[in-house]
Amino acid sequence: MSRKKKEEIAEIYKGMQDHICRSLEKYDGEGTFQEDLWDRKEGGGGRTCIFKNGNIIEKGGVAFSAVHGPTPEKILRKLGLEKADFFATGVSIVLHPKSPMVPIIHMNIRYFEMENGTHWFGGGIDLTPHYIIPEDAAYFHQEVKKTCDAFDLSYYPKFKQWADDYFYLKHRNETRGIGGIFYDRLSAKDDDHFQRILDFSLALGRLFPEVYGYFMQKNSAIPFGENEKIWQNYRRGRYVEFNLVWDAGTKFGLDTNGRTESILMSMPPQANWTYMYQAEPGSPEAFTLEHLKKEIDWLTYNP
Repeated sequence: MSRKKKEEIAEIYKGMQDHICRSLEKYDGEGTFQEDLWDRKEGGGGRTCIFKNGNIIEKGGVAFSAVHGPTPEKILRKLGLEKADFFATGVSIVLHPKSPMVPIIHMNIRYFEMENGTHWFGGGIDLTPHYIIPEDAAYFHQEVKKTCDAFDLSYYPKFKQWADDYFYLKHRNETRGIGGIFYDRLSAKDDDHFQRILDFSLALGRLFPEVYGYFMQKNSAIPFGENEKIWQNYRRGRYVEFNLVWDAGTKFGLDTNGRTESILMSMPPQANWTYMYQAEPGSPEAFTLEHLKKEIDWLTYNP
């Protein structure tokens, strides 16, 4: 089996973007994606699909990009790479629901290649509930583990730990949510291994609308009031903090002169910051704050 060319991978990822958009439209029932095509003057471009007029999804984006050109010196230094042109393609998704009972979700699958032969895959999927519900966390991790195990039994434990460490707000001493998996710089040993890693990334892409469709259907009908909306905007503030302070993808996009609107599509429609917020003891908000920790095994968790 010959290794797929970078242009072929870009087209495959573009097709995955189409699949995810159509699936989310079906689950939402009202909203539709609007396409925004863009070009990058240094090379390449992309297609950002933004969700409009949703019933369940308040703001969402499914972004595809395939960009290339000289690798910025800042990136070369940070990644320890020799000077060479780069090519990067992938799909990145963030969805912010209307209901605070439906979680925020993020997924990213990407491929990076340099003209000197250096290449790797990266990606992951993670869930950020406004309210942590243990059975929901268990379902999410079970589905992610099932996908990982179909390719390599070491993937889930290794990539879950990576996600716990990555999706962490050091300045708050809390995780962004309940984690998931994260991986980067996963390079192939041979052509067959290359295809297997690509297939793994595509399996994550197919998993995405299935798991989020489950939460859209299950949780969107749960009643909520003003207190829950206040809490939602407070937790959205934490999401903003992570993406602007710690997220490597945001930094890479900005450092490579990526399209700012597409890079920052992950921001919620609104967010609040409350000085010295204190959750009421025993409340669902307090339960959530108590469980924003690394290394919780949600598959066996018993409160």
